[in-house]
Amino acid sequence: MLPLVDILIPTRSRPSALAVTLAGLLGQTYRPFRLIVSDQTDPRPSYEMPEPLAVLRTLRATGIEVETHHHLPLRGMAEQRHFLLAQASAPYILFLDDDLLLEPDVLERMVCAMEYERCGFVGCAPIGLSYADDVRPHEQAVELWEDRVRPERIDPRCPEWRRHTFHNAANVWHVQRAMGLRGASQAAYKVAWVGGCVLFDTAKLRETGGFEFWHNLPPGHCGEDALAQLRVMARYGGCGLLPSGVYHLELPTTVRDRRVNAPEVLGV
Repeated sequence: MLPLVDILIPTRSRPSALAVTLAGLLGQTYRPFRLIVSDQTDPRPSYEMPEPLAVLRTLRATGIEVETHHHLPLRGMAEQRHFLLAQASAPYILFLDDDLLLEPDVLERMVCAMEYERCGFVGCAPIGLSYADDVRPHEQAVELWEDRVRPERIDPRCPEWRRHTFHNAANVWHVQRAMGLRGASQAAYKVAWVGGCVLFDTAKLRETGGFEFWHNLPPGHCGEDALAQLRVMARYGGCGLLPSGVYHLELPTTVRDRRVNAPEVLGV
């Protein structure tokens, strides 16, 4: 049976975090899926270190097809994502950061939402549980989709851009608990963009250009994932899901030079 989902993980110099992320895929209730890892660690890829290697072996032993690439030289995250997208062949692709831990039903819920909404992407925003006692009512406004997800044109200059603050700290966790959402009881909400864990309709991402714009960015940049989502959302729509079920390991970012923000310099 050919998988409906390719999981794409870009990584660099985070073997322990990568192992945790991979372990979160072992228990996913949705199968089959294919896993593709693109590693830019120099000189030796992180996936050859004992911790992630052990999990990769276990994934293979449980029937998951695993593909690894040592992808150099460094040309920035947009090029890394462009490379991963070129390897994908499934109808859906999950871009998953290398520092996240997923609850077992996350992938299944995301696929169900995508097949119901028929939009461009659905995302589960990572939660930082170190902020579990940090309640921020001023950042917890959320607008649910009352019917099917529809296209929206959003850019950093419009009021809707402020939606991204909902994904700060543990806001998502606080709101989903207050709403009593768990498991199959989920809701789609309006977003500016979602970081870290986003399921795309592969054809729709490619139709809107994917990450071809990497040629127009310097290697040091950020916001490439947001720009791709904004372009997909303008044509096909996109949403976030509550509950999230995705937890951030809260490690320092590996993208230190953030002066060039893709949505701001290239536009939607």
